[in-house]
Amino acid sequence: MHNTKPAETSFASLNLDERLLRALDAKGYTAPSPIQAQCIPLLLEGRDILATAQTGTGKTAAFALPILQLLLRHPRRMPRNTVRALILTPTRELAAQIHKSFLDYGANTHAHCAVIYGGVGFPAQIRTLQRGVDVLVATPGRLEDLRERGCIDLGEVAVFVLDEADRMLDMGFQPAVRRIAAELPEVRQSLLFSATMPANVRTLAEKLLNDDPARVSVAQESATADNIAQEFWPVEGAHKKDLLLHILRETQPEGLVMVFTRMKHVAGRLAQFLEKNGVPAEAIHGNKSQNARERALAAFRSGEVRVLAATDVASRGIDIKDVALVINYDMPAEAEAYVHRIGRTARAGASGKAIAFVSRDDHSLARSVERLIKQTIPVHDEHPFAPKKHASAAAETTAAEGAHGRSHGSHGSSRGHSSAGGGGGNGGRVGHAFRQRAAANRSRLHR
Repeated sequence: MHNTKPAETSFASLNLDERLLRALDAKGYTAPSPIQAQCIPLLLEGRDILATAQTGTGKTAAFALPILQLLLRHPRRMPRNTVRALILTPTRELAAQIHKSFLDYGANTHAHCAVIYGGVGFPAQIRTLQRGVDVLVATPGRLEDLRERGCIDLGEVAVFVLDEADRMLDMGFQPAVRRIAAELPEVRQSLLFSATMPANVRTLAEKLLNDDPARVSVAQESATADNIAQEFWPVEGAHKKDLLLHILRETQPEGLVMVFTRMKHVAGRLAQFLEKNGVPAEAIHGNKSQNARERALAAFRSGEVRVLAATDVASRGIDIKDVALVINYDMPAEAEAYVHRIGRTARAGASGKAIAFVSRDDHSLARSVERLIKQTIPVHDEHPFAPKKHASAAAETTAAEGAHGRSHGSHGSSRGHSSAGGGGGNGGRVGHAFRQRAAANRSRLHR
């Protein structure tokens, strides 16, 4: 397996075409990342590849540049409705991002690059395919829809890329991927890229790749970037909104902030809540039209809005360099999703921070995340909405009420005692082990 960082190199040393080098220079890219330096020579040799690389490492260029190089080496006019290189990806956002990268890198070529995904009309996509396409970036659902309508022929595909394979399987696309792969020529070059490499992805790779693929890994499987400072913040559900507003107002994080929720309606309501409280925010989730999602992303990317509330639809393919903080408002249902969510910060070597709100119901999910990434994440309970602080506040309020009640009779004292007991109970919600972790990490967090 190729898993060591190569010696310092340049794009020119990878024997890329001068037209691609000029495009890279225009983008300000001076040296390949490790995944690019390792994958590009292998792909130019015609090898199949099984690659593991965490988000933000330059995976797209690692396959886009050699594909464009091959198109330049062997130019060919594609017949009607055929495709020469097919990139399959799980979400519309990621498809659009990859397509833009191909356009950028291929700016000095005549490569015909196209993208198809759901949420928009069929006619324009059908017309595009009728011209024949050099590079097609697609989501599985829309590709199958067009194939069933007889609008695309996959029999000419020479290079097949399955990107974000783990997310593809998480979203239930494995049957579609297998059906699409069955339509491809047996003789082809196949590449599988994934940020994590669980057993089901390895099984799929055995079906899609040849018997001797090159294996490339630039980070341990299921790892998170070293330049992301991670923290668990204990908080109960009723106080999550207050804590979020506290972070945005009081700590004043520099740069853009992404807030991840599990449910679509929660993302929408959070954006409305923040707007009402003077924090410019937008929401992006699966119920929004593609145009609305693109407008929200454009406003976020430009800095017009500071906060983007999102479901996991945005945990892949959102490459915005100025995201300084990711907040897991809701812990994800699968630990792997945590890796992709926090990968929206610390892009291209920058540093970033990730905060996860952890309620008493989230402790097992928090432990799953730590097992997956093989790290112990510090617990930060020095904030106004930590459960133990609410317990103390409740106790103080109750004591005051109790004193007032005693001056007016025994009934007030009884009520005060009952409330104080409730406050003490709230203090246990974080869990004994979690509180121990918080105490152990407190000095480290305040450095």
